[in-house]
Amino acid sequence: MPAALDGIRVLDFTQMMLGPYATQLLADLGADVIKIERPEGEWERGLEMMGELIDGDSACFLAMNRNKRSVALDLKSELAQDALLRLAATCDVLVENFRPGVLDRLGLGYEDVKKVKPDIIYCSGTGWGRDTVFAKEGRPGQDLLIQAMSGLAANGGTRQQAPTPAGTSIVDASTALTLSNGILAALVARERQGIGQRVEVDLFSTAISLQCQEISALVNQRQEWQRSETGVGQPWLSAPFGIYQAADGHVAIAMAPVARVAELLGAPDLTDKDPWSDRDEVKETLEQHTRDRTADDLIELLMPAGIWCARVRSTKEAVDELRDQGSDLIVTVDHPQHGTLELIGCPIRLSETPWDLRYAPPTTGQHTADVLGEILDDRELAALVETR
Repeated sequence: MPAALDGIRVLDFTQMMLGPYATQLLADLGADVIKIERPEGEWERGLEMMGELIDGDSACFLAMNRNKRSVALDLKSELAQDALLRLAATCDVLVENFRPGVLDRLGLGYEDVKKVKPDIIYCSGTGWGRDTVFAKEGRPGQDLLIQAMSGLAANGGTRQQAPTPAGTSIVDASTALTLSNGILAALVARERQGIGQRVEVDLFSTAISLQCQEISALVNQRQEWQRSETGVGQPWLSAPFGIYQAADGHVAIAMAPVARVAELLGAPDLTDKDPWSDRDEVKETLEQHTRDRTADDLIELLMPAGIWCARVRSTKEAVDELRDQGSDLIVTVDHPQHGTLELIGCPIRLSETPWDLRYAPPTTGQHTADVLGEILDDRELAALVETR
C-alpha cells in the first residue's frame, strides 16, 4: 500500500533543527524530500555534540535527515538558481528557514516560484517572523535566545537559581511540529480548493503559544507568579507538584491531594496548609519524608494509592529500556559512511499507511546527479557540476 504522503515532493532548503525535523516527519510518511545543501554540506553537519563528530558528521544532522535525498549546489550560482527554479516547478512543497529575504535575493522567493508552480505550498520557518521589530533588527533566531526572550527560561529552576532553559531544544522541536502541521493543512486545502499558499511559522510565536495556559492565567487573572524556592515543578502550580529527592535519586509527583500524600509518607498533617500560598513549606515538609526512601520504594508506596508519580530517569536509562523492550522507537539503518546507525524512529503510528525507513541520512550531494538528471540534460548537468 502506498505511504500516506506518497507522491508528494518537497524541496527542502532547511538547516539546523526547525526545518530538518519538520521535513523528516514528512519524509517518514512517504514524501520525496530533496534536501538542498552547500557543496561543503549543511552547516549542521559540523555541529559537535559533546565536543565530537561521528566520522565527520554531527549526531544532530544524522538524527533529522533520514529518508531524504541530498543535492549539493552553490546557491549563488546563476546556473544553480535556474536549476532549482526548474526543480521547484516539479515540487508540491518548498520549505526554507533562512532569514527573511534570502531566497528572494536568489530569485527563489515565493513570487518567483509561484510563477513556475502556481499552486506551490511555500513554507518559511524563522526566529521572529517576517515583519516583526526583532526580525527587522536582524536578531538571530535560536532556541536558547527565544527561550530567554519569551519567558520560558525565566520559569525554570528555583527562585535562588539563574533562569534555567529546557534540557532540549524544545522551541525548535515544537516549531517543527507546528510547521509540519501547517504543511499538511495546506496540502489538504490545495486538494479541496485547488490553491497553493504561504505557510509561515516562527520560533517566538511557538514559544508564546507553548505557554498558552500560563499566559491565560496571567492576563485573565492579572496575577504574576514567582518561581518556587524549593523547586515546585512549575511556578504557577500548587504543591505537591514537583521533583522530590529520594535516597538514590529523585521522584516526580504530579497533581495529588496534599493530605493524602502526607498520610502515605507519614508526614505531619498538612490539611491546614494552602497548597498554593504555602507550597514551598508543603514541599519541604514532604521531601523530609522522601529523602530516606529509595525511588522504587516511593513508587511502590504512592502509585497503588492513586498518586501520579514516576522515577526520574536519565535519557540513557529511558533508551536502554526501549532497547530491552524491542521498541519501534529505536531503529537501525546501514549508512555508506558510518556503518550501522541507531536512530529514533517516527513517533507517528498510522494503522494502514505506517512510516517506513527507506534510506539512511544522505552524504553531502549523494543524489545530485539522480535528482537533477530528471530536469537537466547531460550538457546542462555537466556545466552545473563544474560550478560547484
